[in-house]
Formats: sequence, structure tokens, C-alpha cells
Amino acid sequence: MMTDVDDAPWLTVLGWGESGTAGLTPASREALEAAEVVFGARRHLRLLPALSAEVREWPVPFADGIPELLAERGRRTVMLVSGDPFWFGAGATLARHLAPSEWRVLPSPSTFSLAASRLGWALEGVTCLGLHARPLTRLRPYLHRGRRLLVLLRDGAAVNELAGWLAHVGFGASRLHVMEALGGGDERVRALRADAALPADIAHPVAVGLEVDGDGPALPLTPGRPDDWFEHDGQITRQMVRAMTLAALAPAPGERLWDIGTGSGSVAIEWLLAHPDNRALGLERNAERAARARHNARELGVDWLEVVEGDALEMLNGKTPEDLPLPDAVFIGGGLSEALLTALWPRLLAGTRLVANAVTLESEALLTHWHRHVGGELVRLEQATAAALGTRRGWKSAYPIVQWRVVK
Repeated sequence: MMTDVDDAPWLTVLGWGESGTAGLTPASREALEAAEVVFGARRHLRLLPALSAEVREWPVPFADGIPELLAERGRRTVMLVSGDPFWFGAGATLARHLAPSEWRVLPSPSTFSLAASRLGWALEGVTCLGLHARPLTRLRPYLHRGRRLLVLLRDGAAVNELAGWLAHVGFGASRLHVMEALGGGDERVRALRADAALPADIAHPVAVGLEVDGDGPALPLTPGRPDDWFEHDGQITRQMVRAMTLAALAPAPGERLWDIGTGSGSVAIEWLLAHPDNRALGLERNAERAARARHNARELGVDWLEVVEGDALEMLNGKTPEDLPLPDAVFIGGGLSEALLTALWPRLLAGTRLVANAVTLESEALLTHWHRHVGGELVRLEQATAAALGTRRGWKSAYPIVQWRVVK
């Protein structure tokens, strides 16, 4: 069936590389030659040949260009984006503002694909990260000796920051493959150790292939990371209890946690480490602890932890679901009270998982009461470690924890 030309998408998102038009497919060339308007970043526009189209530079920050783009509805418009628009590219951002019938995408090889082909790395076995505008600490969970990563960075200065940070956390022996202008006439690939002197002429666009090496500590992959990974003032869910707590919370990809009385942020951080699409909101009344939780999250590579300072009960009573998006799971590690549970329970959606830990007799009695009336599972967690007892050794017990686990 023939499609009327008027029904064709007005916008073509065209994958663009350092090779300019030489790297385009026939379909991409045709779209570019037929365009009435062409948008692109300055570094993309410098590679354009002479066109009959109106050429416009995309502004910084990126969001400022979207209204200008949308104003061109009805004209044949091309937007140049790097490589594959839907792999750390602009495609997903643009798609949120458009109906599916309004756009089409003609991708080119991504920078990740080009980098892997230069290094001879199997792309499916490599971790790929775009850190143009994100902190380098997002690499922290992936720093395991022998692991390979491909990282997109904003410029040469960011490569120097990366090398310095790697040395600071004990991975200065890592090998960096610094790749500039991949696919273009100015392409250059250089390899050196992270703790070596870096060249002063590293130019954007730049990608780094990282072969992790060094004697720095690797962040364990399983829940219940050692307590010394977290800065705290004693207000922390301890390692073994935390492992049991995360098992009960059962994080799944894309889910949101409320961590009430977040303290050091250890539970929320481990929730986020479970999957990069997870979200977590920490509620903490103590400003110093809230700041410490944010610091811990940044250092462990999950800087998107949101920590709100204030009394949890007041926030529950004073905020709407639009202000405080509803969670898939809730952990109560501090501030447990009858008033808190009474305010919280009706607000939760069916299927929400709730885990609460109690250490005092009063809070244990409260959880026992709620378990009797609402259901769930009540568990007593006891831990003892070997310690000196005179000239011999004996078991030193920690305070037992009573844990209530329930699904609404």
C-alpha cells in the first residue's frame, strides 16, 4: 500500500560521525539532501557539505533547542546526532516530545562500536558508560581487576580527571586507551597507564577504553557490603542485617525505594547498586546524616540517591503523591512509631513491600502488633562473633533485631 507523502515523518534523526557524509548510507544521504532545515551541534555542522537547507546550530544546554525544533513541524527537518541516537544519545529525549508518526531514525555506528572495533574487544563483554555530564564516581561499582569498560567523556580535561581519580582509588595501574575523533580523518588512539603523564593535546570527541588493574578495593557485587564502605556515626544497618534486609526488600529493575530514617544511606545505596535503573528516596531528619548519605552515594557511584531532610511523618502527612512518588518498597530503619505506620500503610499501593527493623522492646512490641493485625512475616535476627574472653575466646552477641516483612 502506498503511503501519502504528507503522512511521512517530518523529522529524521540522523546518526552522524567524524567521517561526515562519507560514512552515511544512501538513505541517510537522501534525507540530508532533501532536508529544508538541518540542526546539529557545532562539531557536527563543521563536517557538512554545501546544502540547500537552512542550517542551524543546536544550543547548549540541549533542552533549549527542543522548542525551536518542534516549531519546524511540517517542514522536512534533519537533526544530526552522534552515532546511534538511542545509545547514550539524544533519541530518547526527543521521542518524549513527539508522536511515533512524526519521526524516523537513521543510525550510524556508535562510538562504542567504533571503539570496540579498534581495540578488538567483544562489545557484549564490555561495560559501556556515557559520562559527559555525570560524575566519574559512577565507575566505582565496575572497578574490578581484569574488567573492560568503554567510557565517553566530555573532553581532554575529563580524561585527566579520570586518570587522577583512578589513581586516587587504587587503580592507577589500569590501562587507558584514549581514542579521539573515531571514524574521522583526525582519528587517533593512544594507550598508557592511568598513573602515567597524559598527553596535553587530547581533543573532543573522546572515548576511553579502560582495562582495570591495581590494588584498590573492589566493591562486592552482592548485598551486605562491609560496613567500612560507608561513612557513618554508628547509625547504620549493619552488614549482616543489611544483607537480610535487602533480601526481604527484593529489589527489581526500575523500582523505587523509600528509606525512612536513612542514616548513612547504606540500605538505599545497596538498593541502587542492585540495578542502574532503580531509584531511592531517603528520608532523614538529621541534616548531618543526610549530607553523609549523599556523600556515600556519590563515592559508591549511585549519586542519583535523593535524600530529603525532615521528619518522615510530617512529610507523609504534608505531601501529595505528585510531590513524593509512591514506592515499590519501603524500609523503616529509624523513626519507627505507631503514628508513622498509621500514616504510611493506607498510602501504599497494593503489592508494595514493607520491611521494618526493631531493636528495642517497645518497637518490637509495635511490630508484633502490626504483624498480628496485618500479616506478613516476623523474623528475629541474632548475630554473635568470636571475641576475646580472658585468655580464651567466646561468643559476643549483638542486640537481636526483629524484622517485619509484609506485602500490602
